[in-house]
Amino acid sequence: MKDKVIVITGGSAGIGAAFATTAVARGAKVVVAARRKPELDALVGTLGGNAFAVVTDVTKRADNDRLRDLAIEKFGHIDVWVANAGRGISRPVSQLTDADLDDMMTVNVKSVLYSIQSSLAHFRERKRGHIIAISSGLSRLPLAAFRSAYSASKAAVNLLMASLRLELRAEYPDIHCSTVIPGVVATNFGANALHGGVDSRQIPNAQPVEEVADVIAKLVETPRAEVYTRQFLHDLTARYFSAEDVAVIENQPPFTTPPGSPGARGV
Repeated sequence: MKDKVIVITGGSAGIGAAFATTAVARGAKVVVAARRKPELDALVGTLGGNAFAVVTDVTKRADNDRLRDLAIEKFGHIDVWVANAGRGISRPVSQLTDADLDDMMTVNVKSVLYSIQSSLAHFRERKRGHIIAISSGLSRLPLAAFRSAYSASKAAVNLLMASLRLELRAEYPDIHCSTVIPGVVATNFGANALHGGVDSRQIPNAQPVEEVADVIAKLVETPRAEVYTRQFLHDLTARYFSAEDVAVIENQPPFTTPPGSPGARGV
């Protein structure tokens, strides 16, 4: 990872900030992007000259293009773009409004599409690069019905990334496209969800954010198509999709374990 230039959206807190810290510690140069300038400036202040902040609204295509251009102006090129920005929701399917669905698709899907298209223009010129999208275990497993639209938006991210891999593999084999699939991570994600929610840091077995940052760092060093941040998520997903009737699996723990209860796992 040493000397790689890495753009990180959603970089002011949570997974983005933790990965920025890990990346700089391993010798990378990082460009952190988010809407909140004070938080970005505070983070960059702790990271030194190998970090650069760009105030960015990732739901706007022009902001993503500007982020790309400023990163190249600062460090000469980009090696890796991590599309990490996103937001949750606390509302079941039966109660979703048009505004709820529009918000989830804009923040969680369009922002990734804009990241892909902005970075891809640069990576095609260089004939190499790495696009990483942060998805969720809920994109594969319906473990929290109240995260309905969030889960759907992250499932869309998975297929965008898979489709991009197939699009590029023949002509651009050195442009890697990776999806990271975490479970519950100990950040303020839950508390910041649309319509409120349980603070993810209070959920039993929530994964330390530093562990997720380490998984992303290893992915940068050794690219692969998808990576789960915990093995049991991979195993549970395999069991779920190999079932003859997924409803049978849905009537078993952890699908029947209420989130936040003592028996809940970090998913």
